[in-house]
Amino acid sequence: MNQRLKTAAPLFSHTAFLTDLRRLSAHGGARRHLTVGRCLTAKVPPPRNPRERVEIPGLEMVTYGERMHYVPGLAKPATQHWERDYKDPRYYKSPPAHEMLLYKDKPCYMFNQRTSALEGVRQAAWLTKTQVIPGLPAQLLSLAGNPENQIPDQDERVQNAIKHARFWDTTEDRPRKEKYSNTLLLNLLHLCATLQSSHPAVGRRMLAENYSLATTWKRGEDLLQIRGQNGLLLNSMDPLPEVSGKQEVADTVDHVLDTFYPVSPTIDLQKVHVYKEEVNHTGFRDDYPYPHAHTLYFLESADPRCKLRPEQFRTKMIMFTFGNALARAHKLYGTRPQRLLDRPVTVQSVGTNGRIFQFMVFQLNTTDLSGDDGIKNQMWLDEDVELYDFAKVRPLIKKKQVKIPAGLAGYKPETFSKFLALYLHGAV
Repeated sequence: MNQRLKTAAPLFSHTAFLTDLRRLSAHGGARRHLTVGRCLTAKVPPPRNPRERVEIPGLEMVTYGERMHYVPGLAKPATQHWERDYKDPRYYKSPPAHEMLLYKDKPCYMFNQRTSALEGVRQAAWLTKTQVIPGLPAQLLSLAGNPENQIPDQDERVQNAIKHARFWDTTEDRPRKEKYSNTLLLNLLHLCATLQSSHPAVGRRMLAENYSLATTWKRGEDLLQIRGQNGLLLNSMDPLPEVSGKQEVADTVDHVLDTFYPVSPTIDLQKVHVYKEEVNHTGFRDDYPYPHAHTLYFLESADPRCKLRPEQFRTKMIMFTFGNALARAHKLYGTRPQRLLDRPVTVQSVGTNGRIFQFMVFQLNTTDLSGDDGIKNQMWLDEDVELYDFAKVRPLIKKKQVKIPAGLAGYKPETFSKFLALYLHGAV
């Protein structure tokens, strides 16, 4: 009996300690990491406050500066900052922002590849003065429905591409999402490129990666910029044809943009005072033989240090697609705002996480984006389209019943048809 009590006593004390710890955290108390170091809990030590030096007129502090070594009881000598007569990038310190040459009193709001906009698609539509239309245009969907535009053994080859990305292209038990999503996207692009023999215009395109985009526009009284690197870009020698006609473009005048007052439209955008005005660059030289942006391909897990939610991921697609179209329009028609472009600029984008796809077509009708009235831009968005249901390395078994079998399950061929339709747009 005594032996049992001795064994149960430490267990009771440990349980009571955990109970008290839960109560402390439930009431807003700080939770201590008893066995984890500061570097593992991502705790940054607070900065030290420098001691204030008190100078009394007529009194000089006795320091150990003349002795050239530390002496207990004597004050530390005050040394002047030594400036090198040469440039050493290891010890470079940038001047304050207000002393830089590009400093301006008027702020600029920047959208980059890591921006997570609070209001999502609505915020992107307001910033770009765009009318959002659900679904893809019918004339695009009809391209993949034509048997002449389909790949031989299309469904079987697409399923093999999925299996290659999810099962075969790895030495691990289960590939990471960053790997299989990129592999699947490249496999699908390779399948679409096999139609070059029957569609010669496909050979007039080129893939580009890690290019930098920069474009500027004004929305109301705010100055906005899109800067940074986005996904894989499919460039073309020929521009994409416009999706909607002149009458449909003229009807956008009656569209009322959705607002989200009292939230500011520039919320979550980076506010800077050091920037270049009227910056506009497509990321390529002027003599680049493939000047027209065709389709942008985004990976949801491309940056492991920045994971965006699906709504914010679609916002990123919209903003960078709009940025490529606006940068091209500035090259063609100049930076002066145009109420109605002679020929609208059309750019497409596709986003995926390896299973779910986002499809978008953007048509830039105007570069006069300051006010809410007048011609609006147009965007067709088809969101959260699944390519397949499950791709399991091992079957999912519950209560001795196989709920989900191993392998590929629930393949949806209509999703790849949309992917192929956007790829063939402009080549048929």
